[in-house]
Amino acid sequence: MKKKYIAISLLASAFMFAGCSDSFLEVQSPTQEPAGEYFSTKEHVEEAVVAAYDPLHWTDWAMGEYNPYTLMSDIMADDFWVGGANKNDNQNWHLMMNFEATPLKVIAGLWTDAYSGVKRCNDVLEYIPNLTDASADDIKYMQAQVLVLRAFYYNWLWKFWGNVPYFSVNLTYPYLAEQISADALYENMVTDLEDALAMNVLPMQEKAANYGRVTKAMAYMLYAEVVMYQNDSSRYSTALGYMKEIIGSGLYSLAPDYTKIFIEEGEWISESIYEINYKSENAVRDWGAPLAAGGTALPTLISPNNWPDGADGHKSGGWGFCPLRKETYDRYSADDARRDATCWNAGAVGVEYARRYQDTGFFLEKYVARDGGNDGQKASGELNYNYNWRIYRYSEVLLNAAELLVTTGGSSAEAKTYLNMVRKRAGLTTELEATIDNILEERHLEFVGEGKRYWDLIRSGKASAVLVPDEYGYRTNTWSASKKYLPIPQSEIDKAQGTLTQNNY
Repeated sequence: MKKKYIAISLLASAFMFAGCSDSFLEVQSPTQEPAGEYFSTKEHVEEAVVAAYDPLHWTDWAMGEYNPYTLMSDIMADDFWVGGANKNDNQNWHLMMNFEATPLKVIAGLWTDAYSGVKRCNDVLEYIPNLTDASADDIKYMQAQVLVLRAFYYNWLWKFWGNVPYFSVNLTYPYLAEQISADALYENMVTDLEDALAMNVLPMQEKAANYGRVTKAMAYMLYAEVVMYQNDSSRYSTALGYMKEIIGSGLYSLAPDYTKIFIEEGEWISESIYEINYKSENAVRDWGAPLAAGGTALPTLISPNNWPDGADGHKSGGWGFCPLRKETYDRYSADDARRDATCWNAGAVGVEYARRYQDTGFFLEKYVARDGGNDGQKASGELNYNYNWRIYRYSEVLLNAAELLVTTGGSSAEAKTYLNMVRKRAGLTTELEATIDNILEERHLEFVGEGKRYWDLIRSGKASAVLVPDEYGYRTNTWSASKKYLPIPQSEIDKAQGTLTQNNY
C-alpha cells in the first residue's frame, strides 16, 4: 500500500526537482512548455502536491549530509551518544551533542531540505489559481495538504534555528526573504494549520491507498506539538479539544503489543497517526541519486559496525552511529515491554562486531537493520531500508491529552486514565497520578529514538538541569538558553548578502 504512494512520488519528483528523460517518464517534460500552462489541470497540480511530500524523505541522506531529523534532536538530549569512528566522524553531530556547533559545522542539509519542502508547497498554492478542471473541494483538499506540510517543514526550521527567513510566496531574484523571529514564525505556522483545518476537507484517517498523505489527525498533532512547545496557554484548550476529537473518533487505538509497532507489520496500524513512508522494492535511491524514491539509510547509520548478517534475530550491520546510553536501558523496569523493544543489547549476545567510538553495546531496536529489510532494492542497499518512520502515534495523543488536562485544570481522573492506558500497554501494573513530571517521564520511556525528548526538556524548563556534563567526558558543556537555536549555516549567511543575523549560540 505504501508502495503505490512512493511510486507516484518518484514521478512527481522528476517533474519538480531535476527533470528526467521522456523515455523514463513516458510523458512530456513540463520544461518544454511554460509551467503555468502545464500546471493548469488537476492531474498535473496533483503531481506538484505529491512532489511537496518528497523532502520528508531526504533528511537521512541528502545534500551531502546525514541528518535524520528525529535523531538530530535526540543526540542533543540524554538517551544516545553520537558514535561513529571517532569524534571527527560526522563531526557536526558531535559538536551539536556538546552544544558547541559552529556556523561551519552544523546540519546545513536539514536547512536545505526544509526550505525545499516550503518551496514545493508554495508552488502548489501558486498553480492552483490556474486550474481549469477541478472542483472547489478538490482545490481545498490540495491547498489543505500543502498548508499543513508547509507548517511541518517550517517546524523543523523553527525548532532547530528559530529566527529564520520566511516566505509564503516563492522568491524571485535575488532570492532574499525577510528573517523573522521565532515567535512570528510560530504564529505563521499556526495560521497555516488553522486555515487548512477550516477548509474541513482533510479526513481524520486516510484509506490505505493514500497512506502517507496529511490527515486531520496529523494536523491536530502538529498543532498540539507547536502550541505545547511554545507554551502558548491561550491555545491549550483548542489543542486539548483536538486530542479529544481524535480519541472520540474511535479510528485510532493503542496497539496491544508494543514490540510489534516498529516492524513492517506494524506500519499504518491503528496506533499510527502519521508515518513517513519508505520502501525497498524497486527502490532506486543511490549515492549519486539521494533524492530518488526508495528506502531509508537510518538503519545503516544506527546499527553496529560489521555485525554478522543474520546473527541475533536476523539483524544486520551498519556504521555504529547513535549507540544508546546504558542509562537509557537502565531507566526501564524489567517488566516494561518497551525496554527490549527500544534497546537492543547487542553487547550481551556474544557476537563479535567492530565496536566503534562511544559504543555501549546498546542500539536502537526500533530501527535497527534486519536481514531482508532492503530486499528488492535496485541501487544501494545501505540507503534503501523498507522502514517507515513513525512520526505521531496514538500513545502521544493520550499523553498530550493528559498533559493538557493537567495544565488547563481539567479532570485529573481523565488525565490519569490516559496516562495509565499507555503504562498498561507497556505491561506496567502500578498506576501513577497524572502529574506533569510523571507524564513527561512516560513520554521519555515511550518515545526514545522518535525525536521527542530534547524538545520536551526545553519546553518543560528541565534542559539546563538534565543536559549537563557526563561522567565519561563526552559531553563537557551544559545546555543553556543560548543553545536553544543552532548557528545558522555560514553558507546561508553568505548567500543572504548581509540580510541574515546570526543566532547568538
